[in-house]
Amino acid sequence: MLSERDYQNLLDRMQALRSQVAERLSGSLVSNPALAEEINRQLDELVTAAREADAAGPQPPDRGLAQLVGVGPDAAQKFGDVKVSQGVAEYDENVNSERVVAVGDLYYIYQHERIGVFKVVQRLKQLFEGGAIRLSGGEGAYRLYQFDRRDVLRYTAKDRTAAYRRVLGYGRGLGAGQSRPNTDFHMLFSHFVNQVTLFWRDKRISDVIRERALDPSFGSIAVVRRAGLDLRNNLKFTSYGHLNVLRVEVMNLLEECFAILGSEDVKDLFGAANAWDVVDEVLIRYFDVRLQSSPRQRMAVNGREVLRWLSGNHVMETGRGQFETLLMEIAEPAEEWLTSAQAMSLARRTGTDRVMPWEQLGQAGIAARYSERSPSQMPAARPGGPIYPQRGGLGTYRGGQGGVPARTRS
Repeated sequence: MLSERDYQNLLDRMQALRSQVAERLSGSLVSNPALAEEINRQLDELVTAAREADAAGPQPPDRGLAQLVGVGPDAAQKFGDVKVSQGVAEYDENVNSERVVAVGDLYYIYQHERIGVFKVVQRLKQLFEGGAIRLSGGEGAYRLYQFDRRDVLRYTAKDRTAAYRRVLGYGRGLGAGQSRPNTDFHMLFSHFVNQVTLFWRDKRISDVIRERALDPSFGSIAVVRRAGLDLRNNLKFTSYGHLNVLRVEVMNLLEECFAILGSEDVKDLFGAANAWDVVDEVLIRYFDVRLQSSPRQRMAVNGREVLRWLSGNHVMETGRGQFETLLMEIAEPAEEWLTSAQAMSLARRTGTDRVMPWEQLGQAGIAARYSERSPSQMPAARPGGPIYPQRGGLGTYRGGQGGVPARTRS
């Protein structure tokens, strides 16, 4: 344990060493910024090694208190002789990657739930049981039978909705087990995606206007890291419980649903080319809703990719070159998620909100009721489109808000 005098001398020597190195290599550092980054990294490692060596050394039983207050034979004669601590362990930013991956899968499932995949299969099952569709002994008919028999063993739609509310904050009411809903998730997630897209936008601009190719880009990795750490810390405390087993079961259920929808007899029944065409056809014919399959599906795929990237420790990388290389993996997924979310009026693109003040966290995004979304959180909804008559209530959706069919003109 260093004395106050030794501790101060150590800091002064390190500052003098940095100044001397910068002075001797000033010409090379201007033309090669990567050299400056490497020098600082090595000097930081020296400081860290000295701090760890001091912490591992022998410690007085009273942590130097008697020496500080002047009690006993070891009382300090001068203030510089007292022992001083160099701080406590840093905040643990590590998160179990399996739990964050589970959140990514749950987000993927939620978007398919909003598309209507599960209710499409349920409607097919009802029509099959009622003999209202021409299915009998084909592959799709047999899979529908198996789907019905296994239904009692699965998590119900109510269980899934409660999990979405608890982990993602989407929906209304309390979460699973009367837990507090995670209403901050959507705000933090969209903020992180915004910062990733803004980082690469700034980098593209700097690639055009900077003089030398080796100059650092304008993007700030500290801003991206802060947004990522805020989101990871949020997920750290909301990803416990039955989330892991639930997402495994429901992912298998989703695959089973698409096996039914992609069966030849089911596709022939609706004149569809693939399972997604069956989903759209059933939604139009039996639910009369506005189709949102394409943007929601892209949000599901790209949102899961972003969350999987966060499950690693890439966001903790301090070197600019390494950080940019790792961040490149989600550059396009983040841009595509943001574009799809904008198309659904679920996020907005911003170039000014660099950090998310903690006091602004609360009801956010689609966790809040549509009428309560402020302009700062969400763009205003476009006014209703033209109104068209419907064919007996079963035609293609032609406008209105929130899936409510528009009234016909008199």
